[in-house]
Amino acid sequence: MGIVFGLIIGLCAFLVNSYGGFVKAFLNPPLENVNILVLGKGGVGHEAPDLTDTIIFASVSERKISLISLSRDIWVPEIRAKLNSAYYWGKMPLAKSSVEKITGQPINYGVVIDFSGFKNIIDALGGIEVDVKNSFVDEKYPIPGKENDTCIPCRYETIKFEKGRVLMNGETALKFVRSRNAQGDEGTDTARAARQQLVIDSIKEKIFKPEVLLNPRKLLSLKNAILVSIETDINANTFFGILGIAYSSKGSLSSYSIPEEYLENPPISKRYDNQYVFVPAKGNWDEVQKWIEDQLLP
Repeated sequence: MGIVFGLIIGLCAFLVNSYGGFVKAFLNPPLENVNILVLGKGGVGHEAPDLTDTIIFASVSERKISLISLSRDIWVPEIRAKLNSAYYWGKMPLAKSSVEKITGQPINYGVVIDFSGFKNIIDALGGIEVDVKNSFVDEKYPIPGKENDTCIPCRYETIKFEKGRVLMNGETALKFVRSRNAQGDEGTDTARAARQQLVIDSIKEKIFKPEVLLNPRKLLSLKNAILVSIETDINANTFFGILGIAYSSKGSLSSYSIPEEYLENPPISKRYDNQYVFVPAKGNWDEVQKWIEDQLLP
């Protein structure tokens, strides 16, 4: 699932209910910086509704917004499972603590959004324009609801994207960020994370346009799309403050993925329940945590 810059989108659910409070907190943010865990899950109607295949550590300050994608396949010894199942086993508290151990950074808040919410939010915005970096074809994109079809070819459809600026509705954007079976480099988790971040950037750009941010009717449409699909522990006043911080750094969004040299893909074995996983290359997360600290610097 690809995601959404949850801290900005989620706050729109509150704007039409407390516009005066929003303006006050927006102009005078009570926060200096905040770290948020953004998770994307399949939701109702999917084979594994509570697995979070999108995991993004977001750090927001007046200097910049940093988004760091974490692989869903990172092994978490404490739960003897992959990182994408932490939310399934322990909801947001376990997901937060698991990511904190990897990043070495405290996580103040969390946001979870499902596939349907992702589509509805983009459609409520009137679509987004995404700068597709590389053309690719995925001939095995899964069709929801057909995971167990006895006709194996019937489970999939072929999707294609061309390099360049592409106007996407919610369904198209979801396919763009979920695709994982393209040939070549675009079939890797690294490429998938990069596509997710492209969409996040496009959503952020669209939300901050005056025709959205200053349009109560548009915000109401966003609110209706959000309330049914967002889970978060951020209250309204905090949301407003986060938006103020984010707006002050709106031209300084940086997206990253943990470099491959810091991760090791060990042989499939009973030690990792015969799963494809990633573990820290040096045996602990110190190297990754130092790299993350460097990316958060102004």
